[in-house]
Amino acid sequence: MIAHGKELAVFAGNSNIPLAEDICTQLFKKLGSATVSQFADGECSVSVFEPVRGKDIFIVQSTCNHVNDNLMELLVMIDAMRRASAGRITAVIPYFGYARQDRKAKSRDPISAKLIANLITAAGADRVLTMDLHAAQIQGFFDIPVDNLMGSHLFVRHYTKMFGKGNENIMVVSPDVGSTARARTFAMKLGLNLAIVDKRREKANQSEVMNIIGNVEGKTCILLDDMVDTAGSLCGAAKAIMEVGHAKEVYACATHGVLSGPALERIEASCIKELLFLDTIPFPTDRVKPDKIKYISTAPVFAEAIRRIYEEVSISNLFD
Repeated sequence: MIAHGKELAVFAGNSNIPLAEDICTQLFKKLGSATVSQFADGECSVSVFEPVRGKDIFIVQSTCNHVNDNLMELLVMIDAMRRASAGRITAVIPYFGYARQDRKAKSRDPISAKLIANLITAAGADRVLTMDLHAAQIQGFFDIPVDNLMGSHLFVRHYTKMFGKGNENIMVVSPDVGSTARARTFAMKLGLNLAIVDKRREKANQSEVMNIIGNVEGKTCILLDDMVDTAGSLCGAAKAIMEVGHAKEVYACATHGVLSGPALERIEASCIKELLFLDTIPFPTDRVKPDKIKYISTAPVFAEAIRRIYEEVSISNLFD
C-alpha cells in the first residue's frame, strides 16, 4: 500500500540515458522531461520542464567517465529538484565513482568516497540506490539510507543456462585474494568449486600474477570481478589460469565495465572467450565493441527496487 500518496517520476543525467529509458519502460513510465547541458565555460546547466512538487523523484546517473562532469550533473539535478519542492529524492547511481578511494592507502591520502557521500547528502538527496559498491563499507559513509543491490544473480542466471548448476567441469576463479568473498558466494549459487589467483601488485594499474590456488587443470573457468578498469588484472589472471593452471578455457564477468586506457586492446588480445558486463556503465560510443564483450540489462532489477522504494515495501530479497 502506498501511504504517502506521491507520484513517482524518473529523471536522468547524461551518463546512462539508455538504462534510464529501460528502467522507465519496466515501470510503464515516461522519462521525466529535463535537459542537462553546459554553459560556454563548462558549468553545468539543468532545466526541468515539468512540475515535481511533492513527487517521489528518482535521478538515474552513473558517475562514470567523465566522472567529475557526471558527478556535478547529479549534484546540480538533486539541488534543482530540492528547490522545486520535490517530496523525496533518490539518487540512483548504478556505478558509484571514487569508490576505490575508500581508505587512506598511504600518508596524506584523501578518503574521496566519503567526500562524495557528503556532497550527495548536502545537495539534498534523501537516499541512494546503487549496485555492487567496490567497498561495501561505503554505505556507512552516508548519513542517509543506501541500498546496495547485487548484480551477481544476473550472471548466475546466465551461466546456469549455459552450463547448468553443479557442473564438475566448471570452476569459479577469483582474480585476486580481495575478491574471494564475492567469488565464493557466486560459486555457491552455481554449485561450483572456487580457485584464487594470487598476485602481487607492483604499481597502480599493473599486477604480476604469482600463483593459482586450486586445481583448474582441464576446467572451464569463470572469472568474477566487480569492475574492469584497464583490464590488466583480469587479462593477467586469465593468462595465468591458462598458462600456469592449464585450464581448458576462460570466461569472465564483471558488474562495471569502466574500460579506460588500453582495456579494449588487452581484452581483444586476451585468452578470454567471453566477457560479460552489466549495463551500469554504457560502452564508449567512440570505440568499436569487441565481439567477445556482451552486456546484460540491469533495468529490471533497478525498476523493481524503485517500485518497492516508492511503495515503501521491503527490498531485502533483492540483495540475495
